[in-house]
Amino acid sequence: MAMTASTMMPLGTAAPHFSLPDTVTGQPVSLEDVRGSRALLVMFICNHCPFVVHVKDELARLGRDYQPQGVAIIAISSNDITTHPADSPDKMKLFAKANDFGFPYLYDESQEVAKAFAAACTPDFFLFDGDMKLAYRGQLDDTRPSRLGPGQYDSASQPDGRDLRAALDALLAGRPVATDQKPSMGCNIKWKGI
Repeated sequence: MAMTASTMMPLGTAAPHFSLPDTVTGQPVSLEDVRGSRALLVMFICNHCPFVVHVKDELARLGRDYQPQGVAIIAISSNDITTHPADSPDKMKLFAKANDFGFPYLYDESQEVAKAFAAACTPDFFLFDGDMKLAYRGQLDDTRPSRLGPGQYDSASQPDGRDLRAALDALLAGRPVATDQKPSMGCNIKWKGI
């Protein structure tokens, strides 16, 4: 199973602007819509990646645990749907509903938002503080799916979101977020024309 690491955007970077359609509601969601939140978590994911499938239940739990505390959470898929039709907006909507995502799941058709974030893999996580400055970018936790055979994956251990939750908890408590952060690992974003 080939893995791509996140690019580790510099801490303190301002959240890039975005305005993308939510595949569940059909409504646009932008950075301006979430200003004033205690924090913003942006997750680049997709439907088919085994790394995302491995953590999808934990992503839903993050939404249930942290949105009530004032954290805005947004998921974005930027994959080229001509080569990966399983990641189309219609299928994104079904994936979000099937997995009880309580947060918007946005479609980045142009891939410009993924480029602005320097997103590299799925999943790729970016946590911004209340001033919309990057406080954490890195892995959810250190669990990974294990490969059983061609196209077959199993969760060797259950994700608990330990690394990302520690960053969220520190941010919400007004404590510094640890700067020793490990890159997220996953499938590469499926760029157009590559």
